[in-house]
Amino acid sequence: MLFKKLLRTIWHYKAQFISMILMVLLGVGVFVGFQGEWKSIEVDTHEFYASTGFADYRLVSETGYSEEDMNKIASIQGVNKVSRYVSVKTNETKENDVIAVTVTTNFDVSSFIVTKGEEYNASALNTIWMSDLYAKANDYHIDDEMTLKYGAISLTGKIKGLIKSSEYLICTPGENQMMPDYKTYGFVYISPEMYKQALGGFELYPEIHAISNLSKKEFSEAANEKLGKTNLILTKNEIPSYSEAQGEASEGKTMASILPVVFLGIAVLIMATTMQRLTINEKTQIGTLKALGFRDSRIVKHYTLFGLFIGVVGSVLGIGFGYFIAWFIFNPGGSMGTYFDLPSWAIHMPWWTFLVVLGIVGFMTLISYISAKNMLKGTAADALKPFTPKAMKRLKIEDSKGWRRLKFATKWNLRDLFRHKARSGMTLFGVFGCTVLLIASFLMMDSMVGFVNKFYYGSMNYESQISLKEDTTNEKALEIATYYNADYSASTNVSLNEEAIAMDIYDINHDYVRFLDTNMNYVNLKDDGVYVGQRLMESNHLKIGDTFTVSIFGSDTTYTMKLTGQLRTLTKGVVMSKKYADEKGIEYKINQVFTNTKKDDISAHSDFISTIKSRNDIIKSFDSFMEVMYTMIGALIVLSIILGIVVLYNLGTMSYFERYRELSTLKVVGFKDKKIGKLLITQNMWLTVVGFILGFPAGIGITYILMKALAAEYEMMLIFGWMTFLIPVVLMFGVSLFVSWLVARKNRKIDMVEALKVPE
Repeated sequence: MLFKKLLRTIWHYKAQFISMILMVLLGVGVFVGFQGEWKSIEVDTHEFYASTGFADYRLVSETGYSEEDMNKIASIQGVNKVSRYVSVKTNETKENDVIAVTVTTNFDVSSFIVTKGEEYNASALNTIWMSDLYAKANDYHIDDEMTLKYGAISLTGKIKGLIKSSEYLICTPGENQMMPDYKTYGFVYISPEMYKQALGGFELYPEIHAISNLSKKEFSEAANEKLGKTNLILTKNEIPSYSEAQGEASEGKTMASILPVVFLGIAVLIMATTMQRLTINEKTQIGTLKALGFRDSRIVKHYTLFGLFIGVVGSVLGIGFGYFIAWFIFNPGGSMGTYFDLPSWAIHMPWWTFLVVLGIVGFMTLISYISAKNMLKGTAADALKPFTPKAMKRLKIEDSKGWRRLKFATKWNLRDLFRHKARSGMTLFGVFGCTVLLIASFLMMDSMVGFVNKFYYGSMNYESQISLKEDTTNEKALEIATYYNADYSASTNVSLNEEAIAMDIYDINHDYVRFLDTNMNYVNLKDDGVYVGQRLMESNHLKIGDTFTVSIFGSDTTYTMKLTGQLRTLTKGVVMSKKYADEKGIEYKINQVFTNTKKDDISAHSDFISTIKSRNDIIKSFDSFMEVMYTMIGALIVLSIILGIVVLYNLGTMSYFERYRELSTLKVVGFKDKKIGKLLITQNMWLTVVGFILGFPAGIGITYILMKALAAEYEMMLIFGWMTFLIPVVLMFGVSLFVSWLVARKNRKIDMVEALKVPE
C-alpha cells in the first residue's frame, strides 16, 4: 500500500521531484566533472612521465658533457638513472619546418613510447622515430624518407616508428608560442650512433638528465662537487612540458575548489529546503496514515525514502554527467587535445569525490527523516491538522505613517516574505548563489580577454619575430637587426638564490616591444635598474629599490642589480635595457629580432635564421591556449543559468503550494488572475534585486581569489568589461522574470471551493 502511495506522491509532485533530481544532478555533475578534469590531467601526465623516464634534474652546459661526467653524476648516492641528452632545432628540407632532433644515450631516461612501427634501437643508423601528430599533420608515413639540416650538417633517414614523448608533451618551439602547431613544428628521435655519424665521429651532449629522489639543494651540491664547477641545474618544475601541464592541473584544482563547490552548495541546500517543504505539505496525509494505525517508524521510513530516492537517482545521474563534463574538457578531440600530446586520455576522479557524493545522499535522507519525524509529533488528531506557520508578529513598519500610504500589493508581499522566512531566505540564497557564479564567470572571461588584448595585441607591436640560430654571432645579429630596421633581445638563464630564472635584455628603439606594469599600463624600460614580475618579487621577498645578486652558471661571475620596477610577465625572470646590461658588463648573445617586415618578405640572412613567427601566429597560438579556460567558463555559465531556472522554478512552485489557500482567498474577494500573478512576480523580483546586490560583490571577491591563484602562472588582474555588468543582470533578471511568469500562470487553475475547505 505504502509503495503505491509512494508512486502516487511522486506523480502528484512530479514537477518538484524532477526539479530536485535536476538540482542534485547539476550540483553533483559540475562538482564531479571539474574534479575529474584536474585529476585526469594529473594522473595521465604522471603515468606518461613514468613510462618515458621524464628526468627530475637536468644539467645544462654549452660546452657539453662527456661520458665520464655522466658517470660521475650516476655515482651520486640517491641518483637512480642518468643519460646524456641533446635536442637541436633543425630545418626539414621538404617544407622548411622546424624539427627538434633528439638523442638520449639511455632509453630509460627522457625517451618515448612507440605508437606505430619499430621499437627503438640504440645502434640503428639512418632510422628516425617521428612524432605521430607531426607525421599526421604533414602526411608522413612509415618508411618515408626525410632530410634534416642544421647549418652545413645534413641528416637523412627513414621513418621507422611513430612516437609520443613526455619531453614534448606540450610541443612548442619557444615561450612565445603557447600552443603546438604540428604543421610547422615537431620532433624526432635518432640513435646515439646515428647522431655520432652525422657529426663525423664527434659527440656533443649539452645536457645530462637524471632521475633522482634527492632535493634540489642536495642534488646541486653533489653534482657541483663531482664535476668541480657550478652547473646550470634545472628541475622538472622548470621544464614547460612538466610545469605547464601541472599548472593546468593546479588551475583546474583551484577552479574546482571554489566555483563548483558553490554550485554544489546551492543545489543541495535548495533541494533540502524543498524536501522539507514537501513533507510539510504532506502533513495531513501523514496524519491519515497515523490514524489508520500505521506505526510512526513505518511512516518515517516511507517519507525518508523520498529523500533517499532523490539523492540516489540525482547522484547517479550526476556522476554520469560529471564524467561527461570531464571528458568534454579533457579529451583528445577537444581543447585540451590541441594542447597536450598524451597517449592516454582516461578520466580519473579523486577518491574523496565519491565520499562527498555519499555524504550528499546521506544528508538528503537525514533531512527527509527529520522532517517526517517532526510531522508525527503529538496524537493522530494533531497530525491530521494542516500545517500552520508560526503566528507572525506585527511588523514594526506597520506602525509608521508611511505604511498606510503603501499599496495593498506591497503590504501583502512584505507580510508574506516575513511569514515564510525559510522559503524567502532560500529564494534569496538561490539568487545570490547564481549571481555569484555568473559574475565570477563573466569577470574571469572579461579579465582574460582584457589580458590578451593588452599583453598580446598591445605589447607585441611588431609584425614578425625572428629567432636566430645558436651559432649566430652578435655582430651578425646586429647586421640582421639593422637590415630589417628592428629591435632585438638576448635571453639567457642565471641563478637567483639557487633558482634558475630567465634574464632578458632588450634594445628597443622602434617601440616594437612594450611592457606592462602592475596596472596594465605600458611603460618604457629605464636604464637605472631591472624589472621583475610578481612571482619573482614574492618568492624572493623583493621590493622596489632593493638590490639582489644573480650568478652565471658554470662560472664564478656574479652581477648585483637594482630593482627599479615591476612588470606583468609570462616568464619568471628579470628584464633590463641593453644600456643597463652594458653598464654592468653583462655578456649576452642576441637571439631574437623584432621587425615590422612581414613574415613572407623576410628572406635575406636565411642561413642565420632558425624560425620566423608572425604576430598573428603568436596571437592565434595564445587564443587557442585560452580556449581551454574559455571552455570551462562557458560550461559553468550555461550550467549556472540552468541551475538558476531549476532553483527558482522549484522554490516558486513550492511557495505556490504553500500559499494556495491565501491565493484562493484573494481570488474569492475579487482579485483577477492578472493581479494575483503580478503579486507573485513582484515578490520574486524584490528577492532577485536583493540577491543580485548581495551576490555582485561576492562574485567579485571570489574571482579575485581565483585570479590570485591563477596569477602564479599568468600574472593577470581583474579587468571589468561590459560583459561583467550587463550580461549577468540580463540573465539573472530574465530568468527570474521567466520563472515568476511560469509560476504565476498556475493561479488560473485554483479551485476556490476546494482550496477554502477547512479540514475537520
